[in-house]
Amino acid sequence: MLKVIIKKVKQLLCPPATQDLELNTKNRNAAIEAEHIQYGPLNLADEEWWKRASEHWNTTPEVAKESKCSNCVAFDISPRMKECMPGSVQEDGELGYCWMHHFKCHSARSCYTWAAGGPISEDEKSIEWQDKNKGQLQEGWSEKERQTRKDKCANPKGFTMKQFCKNQKTRSKKGEKKN
Repeated sequence: MLKVIIKKVKQLLCPPATQDLELNTKNRNAAIEAEHIQYGPLNLADEEWWKRASEHWNTTPEVAKESKCSNCVAFDISPRMKECMPGSVQEDGELGYCWMHHFKCHSARSCYTWAAGGPISEDEKSIEWQDKNKGQLQEGWSEKERQTRKDKCANPKGFTMKQFCKNQKTRSKKGEKKN
């Protein structure tokens, strides 16, 4: 019985980047800057981004615009993932989680690693993707970076640091919450 409960709890854990704004921003910025990913467009009206994407994919901008996060195989908008999100976004899309690059992603954007077959809309599929990504979910902060951030908890400044420090107080083991 206890094993079943533990398994259920593990299935409901939110990916770290959905709970840590600084980690999410770091992962998103890495996806924007990486030549092989090029997450964007940051401004949804940026036609130049779609032109570059179409050249990368050897197609037209009109066809490239059909390849958005909203229909990517790694875009998670399952009920369990929606519970991990801070809230809805503008009227021009919705927020989901990118299992390829580990950050909160906007449905109207895209990247060079887009793959057909999405979105992930069922909890069972979301859990499968989480299982596939187990080794990568804690990535993002080295022990040195974590220690530097912990040291700043004595006098946290800004929302992100205050949230990080609050989360540190509620963790018993690495990646495991007390409550």
